[in-house]
Amino acid sequence: MMRRIAVLDAPTNLGLRPPTSTSVPGCAKAPGALRDHDLLARLRARDAGCLTPPRYDPGDWRPGDGVCHAREIADYSLALAERIGSIIDRGEFPVVLGGDCSVLLGSALAMHRLGEAVGGRIGLVFVDGHSDFRHPGNASYVGAAAGEDLALVTGRGQADLAALEGRRPYFRDIDVVVLGIRAQDEYRLDLQAAGIVTRPVPALRAEGAARTAQWAHEQLADCAGYWVHIDVDVLDPAVMPAVDAPDPGGIAFAELEILLAGLVDTPHCLGVELTVFDPDYDPDGSYAAEIVNTVVAGLAPVTAPEAVPPRLLSARPAPTPRRGNGRLGAGPGRLDGPRPAPGDAAEAEPSGVRPAGGRSPLDDLAPAESEPLGALVPVQAEPPGDGPGRDGRTDREHVAHVAAPVEREPVGPPASAGPGLLRRPSPTASDPSADTA
Repeated sequence: MMRRIAVLDAPTNLGLRPPTSTSVPGCAKAPGALRDHDLLARLRARDAGCLTPPRYDPGDWRPGDGVCHAREIADYSLALAERIGSIIDRGEFPVVLGGDCSVLLGSALAMHRLGEAVGGRIGLVFVDGHSDFRHPGNASYVGAAAGEDLALVTGRGQADLAALEGRRPYFRDIDVVVLGIRAQDEYRLDLQAAGIVTRPVPALRAEGAARTAQWAHEQLADCAGYWVHIDVDVLDPAVMPAVDAPDPGGIAFAELEILLAGLVDTPHCLGVELTVFDPDYDPDGSYAAEIVNTVVAGLAPVTAPEAVPPRLLSARPAPTPRRGNGRLGAGPGRLDGPRPAPGDAAEAEPSGVRPAGGRSPLDDLAPAESEPLGALVPVQAEPPGDGPGRDGRTDREHVAHVAAPVEREPVGPPASAGPGLLRRPSPTASDPSADTA
């Protein structure tokens, strides 16, 4: 049984400052640019339509006035949460095409509603080149929600955005994993103080994208499921300059592909959003094509024949303590979905996960032995790049210093190779789903 993908456009640019006094951010054009490269057809996805945002108009906003477009972002987030919830109710896997990072507020609200419905907590895997953790407690003023989205969804900031429907926070600090920020991120110490676990680029590349996905699973073992946020500025500007705030030191397309595949290859992953690609900086469409290649290959585990939609199980006793962050596992209302044995066609597909009339439509499913949250179909790890890291070592020297050697499969040049040179491995008999674009 496969999980059907539903693609929803959320082309908002309300969370960004204007590039110039006479222009608006171009990321609102991203969904259309990605669709132009046959994204839906290649994903075999249902078209879930487009949620049109309010008009971008900062008006007379000035620093110190709070978050710009706050009322419009709040209204849009409420509508987006409804759309995401309806996709999940159909038993589908939502892929949200932003837009700027303020789309996370709508996704977060949808996840909080879902967590309340299933009696558990929903986590967040935040894949981003920046922590987006600016808030009134650590900055002289706030203004652009796209640079404050992680702070807002963890309950920091003005209540008209951080506490929609009286829900605050949408994600608890201990239920957030941050991947791909730069080693010297401005708010890295604030994240540490909050107890939000991070794996910056040097550590991600040293451990490998596949291991990092596995590690993220383990950190969220207490959650009923999790949402994945991907800002394409996690990529190095050498291969992805078409973003509003390019920052050197990012990962490569191949690493993002393997990371995404590892994160979605479990029924605990409830959906993905993609943000901040700006087609205004991609006149020939080459960067859009590379993003689509990466997303299609990275989401292949979702549509594989053995993929299993989330299954709602009743609360279970807490297991023994696990390694990682030291927390006990298994909160109530886990969303579990064991991988069926080959040839097993008896798996029933759920129609949704929200209770209707106080009862979930999944209550009729017989409980099954579930796999742990960290269980993954093995993905061959890739080598880090050869560029020097923040600590002065090359990435390969850092691997030798930090981790025991492991057998790794080459995946192409490092991010510093430049656009057009990075290619994924050719497909083999053992990996027929690999993308050669």
